[in-house]
Amino acid sequence: MWIKTAVASLLLLALPAIAEETAEAIKSAPAKVAGNAPDTLGTLLSLGVGLLAVIAVIYGCAWIIRRMNGMTGMNNNAIKVVSVMAIGARERIALIEVGGQQILLGITPSAIRTLQVFEEPVVDAGKATSGDFAKRLQGMIGKSWTAPSKE
Repeated sequence: MWIKTAVASLLLLALPAIAEETAEAIKSAPAKVAGNAPDTLGTLLSLGVGLLAVIAVIYGCAWIIRRMNGMTGMNNNAIKVVSVMAIGARERIALIEVGGQQILLGITPSAIRTLQVFEEPVVDAGKATSGDFAKRLQGMIGKSWTAPSKE
């Protein structure tokens, strides 16, 4: 879609220059003499160079867009992953810190859900250990991860 837009905009930018050049050529050219053939080699060369320029601009724009998409995650100071714990084969819980708050997230292959938002830090982001996080989480939930409850 954006390739068509780029080609159309390039053509629209080039049309006034082409029209002016053609008008000047018609005014300055003497009357056609019978037997003069148009310069086909020059025309083909001109069209080929123009086509190559348009293709180069399209590839250049695509390269710039690819480079810009890679720059979106450069600021890693705002969000910190404090700890991650696997719950199942593809399920995890993660504790992240954003703006002084710690947020407990449930992560599955199809969704990410907020489980709890802590106003004060549960675990220090600089000294996070998996054992400390697990113990505090067990204390807050009130269940043991290792021993399933039988009722």
